[in-house]
Amino acid sequence: MNEIMIGTWAWGTGINGSSMIFGKKQNPEILKQTFKEAVKLGFTNWDTAAVYGMGSCETLLGTMINEQKGIFISTKFAPGKKYKKGALSKSFGESMKRLGRDKADLFWIHVPNNLEQNLKEAISLIKSGSILRIGISNVSLKHIKIAERVLQNEGLKLDAVQNHFSLLRNDQQPIIDYCNCNGIRYYAYMVLEQGALSGKYSANNHFPTFSSRNISFPKSKFLKIQKLLNVMKDIADKYDIDSSQIPILWAISKGVVPIIGITKPSHATKLATSMNISLTEEELDLIEKEATAIGIRQQGSWEPQ
Repeated sequence: MNEIMIGTWAWGTGINGSSMIFGKKQNPEILKQTFKEAVKLGFTNWDTAAVYGMGSCETLLGTMINEQKGIFISTKFAPGKKYKKGALSKSFGESMKRLGRDKADLFWIHVPNNLEQNLKEAISLIKSGSILRIGISNVSLKHIKIAERVLQNEGLKLDAVQNHFSLLRNDQQPIIDYCNCNGIRYYAYMVLEQGALSGKYSANNHFPTFSSRNISFPKSKFLKIQKLLNVMKDIADKYDIDSSQIPILWAISKGVVPIIGITKPSHATKLATSMNISLTEEELDLIEKEATAIGIRQQGSWEPQ
């Protein structure tokens, strides 16, 4: 099992789906081929969420995982700003129905709204064995310590943290270090900044106009990161891998598990090709230096400040 989580945010349809977020509708048949190729190459950890396409992503993924044994499934509940008793349990049940599962290998509280109350509601599901591991996402160190306290009071532990972490959002090391020292798995999402750091896009070939990623990463930002993209390409050429793999290898070097979105079989192949490569300290330092010099701190609208 490769130390990569495969993300499916770009798979869903409708609200919070592929067209709205990424500006491109995905072909379900291509996604099924992508799933099969990824699993064949050893990528058996899959991440989704109830809000990805408002359930459509879970439904599609569910049709695939039920034909394949040994798949580790991670999904999420997105709490509202006001705590609603029973909402987490209801969301969990609906997610399991869409996925065709009765247990979640890893279940997340997607944002830390009313964190303590939602964690307490999750405890019965953890103790019954319906949730095998519990995680929290988009959180601060303060949130992590609250979660640890709530769970420890019930003889349980916090298993995972999932935050935005990339060369353009490199402010997570204290949280990563805390997690690694306390037996908490740190998962990094948007390592490729929704494709901005993949090497595929540039100021001359930027994101689809009618997409939320174009709003958060316009042409002007691509102009600022071009030197970084060039440096990453030079390093990728040295190892005969795709440029998209350089930010992923950098993230792995920081002690995290990257969550990487794929929508084509070739994306899985590129991942597999790079998994045995370790960048040198000099290369890692150069990449980080170039990224820091840009002065961008990328942040999603859903993230806490």
